Amino acid sequence: MKRAIFPGSFDPLTLGHYDIIKRGVTLFDEIIVAIGVNGSKKYMFSLEERKAFIEAAFKDEPKVSVVTYKGLTVDFCAEINVKFILRGLRNPADFEFEKAIAHTNRDLAPIETVFLLTAASTSYIASSIVRDVIRNNGDYTKLVPNSVRIK
Repeated sequence: MKRAIFPGSFDPLTLGHYDIIKRGVTLFDEIIVAIGVNGSKKYMFSLEERKAFIEAAFKDEPKVSVVTYKGLTVDFCAEINVKFILRGLRNPADFEFEKAIAHTNRDLAPIETVFLLTAASTSYIASSIVRDVIRNNGDYTKLVPNSVRIK
């Protein structure tokens, strides 16, 4: 059984993330969306909200589960016996950054990173942009799945 984690902070889940996960389920038997917990980061949405957004977005997809974790991604992969990390690439800068992380991860553990290019229609979307739109009362609903709604 081929299982992959898709790690990130998902603050919030965007249509780009959604696209990568939906396409990832065609490649893997299970996608574990792994929300990393970083105590030094200041999040717009609580861990519980971020987890709920993702669970609601994939409620009808049995191949997707959502978990939270602390520490190194490769350590978490070893803990849950996962051999693949799924990552999305929006642009050349993402590639350079993700390539360095993938090489480091491979030095630390027997893990393969699989990259998917984001769809052209979502390649400009980043969680930081979505947060800025939300902070400035813009229409963020065009950038996120329907499960991401501010109360």
